[in-house]
Amino acid sequence: MVLLHQDKIRELALAVIEVETKAIAALAQQIDDNFMTACQLMLQCQGRIIVTGMGKSGHIAGKIASTLASTGTPAFFVHPGEASHGDLGMITPQDVVLALSNSGETSEILTILPLIKRLNVPLIAMSGNADSALVRFSSVHINVAVKEEACPLGLAPTSSTTAALVMGDALAVSLLESKGFSRDDFAFSHPSGSLGKRLLLRVADLMHTNNKIPRVSASALIIEALTEMTAKNLGMTAIVDNQNHILGVFTDGDVRRMLGEHLDPKTTLITEVMTQNCIVINQAILAAEAMQIMEEKEINALLITDDNNCLVGALNVHDLIHSGIV
Repeated sequence: MVLLHQDKIRELALAVIEVETKAIAALAQQIDDNFMTACQLMLQCQGRIIVTGMGKSGHIAGKIASTLASTGTPAFFVHPGEASHGDLGMITPQDVVLALSNSGETSEILTILPLIKRLNVPLIAMSGNADSALVRFSSVHINVAVKEEACPLGLAPTSSTTAALVMGDALAVSLLESKGFSRDDFAFSHPSGSLGKRLLLRVADLMHTNNKIPRVSASALIIEALTEMTAKNLGMTAIVDNQNHILGVFTDGDVRRMLGEHLDPKTTLITEVMTQNCIVINQAILAAEAMQIMEEKEINALLITDDNNCLVGALNVHDLIHSGIV
């Protein structure tokens, strides 16, 4: 087995990054009228964007289709080999086809081009060969030609697939902005995982409510507040008036400070040691915003109010962590 010296490995890796970086930078020249026309065709599409490609280009095509679909442009990948064996039925006259082929001569794609033409479907070619059959068949050509592959043999698709991937991202983001695709739209496309949770989960979905809220009245003694804190296990308790408005909060930090003052918890009112003007949040805000507030204020729990400023819930940092938003 041949082992390369670490310096040689580093040299080869940096050379790949340099070649591919130059290939990406050169794409700026291809954001031209053809790119604008392709965007218009996709914006005007009444159906879906059908993305197709073979081999390594097929993998890139799949990723582009996924990115389009997740950013507000309905799209899916069709394998060109399977298309000629029945999957061409997935394409309708309302669709737009985006075909990837660096050479522009991929036989599996060329086989289905006449059928795409018969459907009168706009065809966007993403190719590095402007003189290819694919480009001649296309409605518009996005040029993704590269000067060289990062592979030292000049054979393995490297720079060319990277260029196609970046151009696909450029299309997707341009369409996203043009359609006014919002954070909420993105959230509905990504309901699972931390992305969706950060954008969808609200404080009201996570907060402790009703008898799980730690609270005592203004007439309570410190010992009663401590008992309530222990029972509800949120590291705090609210102090409320008869209308359930928040007068203050008593936290674990307040307990430590109280011990230094040698107060008798069995005779001292909680109002003498509570923190007034405490930070509260509305139940409608995003859970991610609640986490940001906790981090900025360096606190571990929050009291939650409704639109009438009445106490309706409580939340601590562990609730947010367990929800998966971080």
